[in-house]
Amino acid sequence: MTVLFDVILPVFIIIGFGYLVAWRKMFTEVAVDGLMRFAQNFAVPVLLFTNVARLDLSKDVNIGMWIAFYAGAFLSYFIGWGLARVSLKRSPEDAVAIGFCCLFSNSLLLGIPIMERAYGAEAVAGNVAIIAIHSPLLYTFGITMMEVTRARGQSLRVGQIAMRALSGVLHTPLIIGILCGAVMNLLLSAGLVLPQGFWAASDMMARAALPAALFGLGGVLHRYRPEGDSTAIALCCICSLVVHPVTTYGLGLVFKLPTEAMRSAVITASMAPGVNAYLFAAIYNSAKRVAASTVLVSTALSMLTIWFWISVLP
Repeated sequence: MTVLFDVILPVFIIIGFGYLVAWRKMFTEVAVDGLMRFAQNFAVPVLLFTNVARLDLSKDVNIGMWIAFYAGAFLSYFIGWGLARVSLKRSPEDAVAIGFCCLFSNSLLLGIPIMERAYGAEAVAGNVAIIAIHSPLLYTFGITMMEVTRARGQSLRVGQIAMRALSGVLHTPLIIGILCGAVMNLLLSAGLVLPQGFWAASDMMARAALPAALFGLGGVLHRYRPEGDSTAIALCCICSLVVHPVTTYGLGLVFKLPTEAMRSAVITASMAPGVNAYLFAAIYNSAKRVAASTVLVSTALSMLTIWFWISVLP
C-alpha cells in the first residue's frame, strides 16, 4: 500500500486536481488548451531535449530493452487491429486507430514521473532511451499504416505515402525536441561546451513540463465520456495494460535484462494510452469515441496495474 500512496497517488492527484477544476469550470477549456499547448509544444520538448542531450548512449541504451518493449507494443497493435477488423467488424480506418490505442503508451507524462517517484531521478535514464525512439517510431508506423489503408483504391505511390508519414512525424514538437537533443548529444561528445546559463534555463523549463502536463491532462480527460463501444474500449485496455507489459516482462526475462533496464521497460509498457492516442484518431476522424473513452478508462485503471508491476519488479 505504501507504493500506491507514496509513489502512484501523487501523480494521479495532480491529474485529478486538473479534472476537478475543469469539471467545476474554475479552469476553462481555452485555459486547458493553452496549458497543454505550452506543455506539449514547448516545455516537454525542452525536457526531452535536455534528457536526450545528456544521455549516456553506451550505458543507458540497451538493445534487449528496446526489443522487449517494442515487441510488446507491436504485438498489442496487431491484436487490437486484427480483432477490431475481424471480430468487431470495424472499418479499416477505425481498426488502425484502435490498434494505435493499443500500441501507444503514455511513456512521458505518466511514465517519467511514476518512474522517478518509484526508483529515483537517476532511474529514468532507461525511460528516456525508450522515449528517444518512441514517438518517431510509433508515429511513423501508425501514420504509415493509416495512409496505406486510406490509399487503397487510389493511385498513390509508395514514395508519396512515405513522404506523408515522414512529414507528419517531423512536424511534431516532441520529435523536434528529441532530434535536437540527439544532435546536441553528438556535439557534446565531440567536445562542445555550453555555458551553465544555457543548461540552467533548459532545466527551469523542463521542471515546469511534467506538473503542467499532468494538470492539463486532467482538464483534457474531463472532456471525454466513457460511452458506447464497450467491447472496443475493453480490447484497448487489455492490450495496453496487460498484453504489452506482460510481453515486455517475459522478453525481459528471456534477454536477462539488468534490473534498471527491466524496470524502465516494464513500467513504461504498463502505462495507459496517452492523449496522443486520441489525437491520432481525431486527425483521421476514425474511432474517436473509442480512443477518447480508452484514454479516460485506462488511465484510471492504470493506477492498479502500475501498482502491481512496481510490486513485482525488483
